[in-house]
Amino acid sequence: MTHNSSQTARVKAAPLNVRLAFGLFSLWFVALLVLTVMINPARAQTNGQVMQEIAASLNGMRTMGGDFVQFGPNGEKAEGVFALDRPGKIHFRYDAPSKIQIMSDGKSVVIHDRALQTWDLWPLSKTPLRFLLSDKVDFLNDSKVSDIKVEADIVTVTMVEESMFGQGKVTLLFDRATKELRQWTVTDAQGLDTTVAVYNLKGGMDWNKDLFKIPYGRIAISERQ
Repeated sequence: MTHNSSQTARVKAAPLNVRLAFGLFSLWFVALLVLTVMINPARAQTNGQVMQEIAASLNGMRTMGGDFVQFGPNGEKAEGVFALDRPGKIHFRYDAPSKIQIMSDGKSVVIHDRALQTWDLWPLSKTPLRFLLSDKVDFLNDSKVSDIKVEADIVTVTMVEESMFGQGKVTLLFDRATKELRQWTVTDAQGLDTTVAVYNLKGGMDWNKDLFKIPYGRIAISERQ
């Protein structure tokens, strides 16, 4: 699949889609942490031990589904559902009145605006999903993790990803006592923040693989019109 200059121009002209992508590209990661990571707060642990246990829990979780709520940089609110199938696959669908859905099939990521009938397609390797949908997560040895802070009541992890959108930053906020993720904020290349929360999470899902299929033929036809 080739990506022509008109497609790139459309991406740059649609900052809302880019913010949606950056926000949701980390959504599955947050969901995994909320569902699977419960570390005994009474155990004395080093920062490295805490992150190793979080990574081990993430790597053991292969499929998941749930709901999400997202707050944009201007206070706008959007909700929807998501499905995850690691490695590489994820699907986000916004509730009405939004017509946005985002999919990854393991090779590419697409944002589909059903109202405008537009498709914005990128290689998975050029998006923040490259790290987040990888087969194995390793916080301590991945250069994308730029900062880990453990304080009296919170733990903050910051990841930086250089992609075709520019350099983005994801800041994850955990409860120090329970190790549960409370929220995360994504800062995109324009410095705009998006905050997302997830709930009603279920693991061990048996997803229909068609859920993650990207219609490349349909996209190619729309680009020629």
